[in-house]
Amino acid sequence: MRTIKLGSSSLEVPVLAAGCMRINSLDKPDAERFVQTALEEGANFFDHADIYGGGTCEEIFADAIQMNAAVREKIILQSKCGIRKGMFDFSKEYILESVDGILNRLKTEYLDVLLLHRPDALVEPEEVAEAFDILESSGKVRHFGVSNQNPMQIQLLQKFVKQPLVANQLQLSITNATMISNGINVNMENDSAINRDGSVLDFCRLNDITIQPWSPFQYGFFEGVFLGSDKFPELNQKIDEIAAKYEVSNTTIAVAWLLRHPAKMQPVIGTMNLDRLKDCCEASEIQLTREEWYSIYRAAGNILP
Repeated sequence: MRTIKLGSSSLEVPVLAAGCMRINSLDKPDAERFVQTALEEGANFFDHADIYGGGTCEEIFADAIQMNAAVREKIILQSKCGIRKGMFDFSKEYILESVDGILNRLKTEYLDVLLLHRPDALVEPEEVAEAFDILESSGKVRHFGVSNQNPMQIQLLQKFVKQPLVANQLQLSITNATMISNGINVNMENDSAINRDGSVLDFCRLNDITIQPWSPFQYGFFEGVFLGSDKFPELNQKIDEIAAKYEVSNTTIAVAWLLRHPAKMQPVIGTMNLDRLKDCCEASEIQLTREEWYSIYRAAGNILP
């Protein structure tokens, strides 16, 4: 699988991250097959969060991969913290407590990447900076990032945090592409021109922050998968047409559409289906043409001014 640098760091990562939010839906043999298949496909970057399964996803993963020192050297682990029941919490105390819990469940001494999960309206950046310093100096976390944050929120945090923020996990798919469409429709009087995220796509590119698209097959907010959906007949027809040309699945083309963008994104693939996981990984080898990329974009209902 192709690799990219994660943000401004020297960390070389595969262009796809294996998301583990649903690993608790598998029994132990299937969980073992999932992690083994990911490794065989070169997807050795595993994305977690302390809220996934109430922490059980991290425990199941550690057991499935049979975590030990030799295994740990071969994988890249990312987890997220900050979401609590009914609120978000970026306090120093909670960040440190969360990371200790994550490390314990994953049976590891360090995380390669820690992301702050969703913005906390009550964040005190000075506290985050103190927590990051402790985590870095203790060797518990090597790189840091955020999730679902806009440029001003990142700049505010970066004013106090000395570690570079290397990733920003954001919702993005062919049907949820507002961060792309508002850049195409600049200065137009249509809904696609509405800037909902402060030009976060360009901001991340300018500041060497890797965008990690989550829910790359979803439309709306977890309303369903657009592939095969009768709500998107034109889109599915176009994707199927291009998939037939490359002799790959529609899943592969949907991921290849994201990878074609020059921002060098790292989609988070959340499937637990082994065949679909392999199809996603195959997208690493597909380079859509400009015409194909735009034809898919338009087929999803996105407009060109």
